[in-house]
Amino acid sequence: MKDQQHSLDLFADYFQFYVCDGDFQTDTGTLWDDATTDRMLAVGPDLIAIGTARNMDVPLTLEVSDSEPVSDISEWDQVIECALALPSGTVIAFGCTEVPDDAERFQVDPGSYLARVSYGNLADLSDDGLEGNDRYRVQLWPGKVDGVIVVKRRLA
Repeated sequence: MKDQQHSLDLFADYFQFYVCDGDFQTDTGTLWDDATTDRMLAVGPDLIAIGTARNMDVPLTLEVSDSEPVSDISEWDQVIECALALPSGTVIAFGCTEVPDDAERFQVDPGSYLARVSYGNLADLSDDGLEGNDRYRVQLWPGKVDGVIVVKRRLA
């Protein structure tokens, strides 16, 4: 698999967007609770729901690599790792109220991936919360992990 990097702008309606398998089966209505809302990340087997600081268009960098990328956690407010199954060999990213079939599809090797979700500039928002410099990155590489690992927690 060739390394990939994609820059996307996603509508984070309800303060969230998804990165998932192109044929995901996860019921997104069951993912969020107090704990997942607090950490800004909810996980299903084939879908990651990423919480955002704004419910507007937000930038996402999606990276897919053959191996674990170099860690740069000091550059981010929060970093969380989890598993993501991509059995279809496609990965998509879209806002929670957008139509998944309209999302751009990126080809990957089918299988199990580790996902590192990084959140930046979470507090750099306008007074009304509509504008901001918040940014998000999801890095994927082949591998497995159990559960959700909070590598770096944002400051309250």
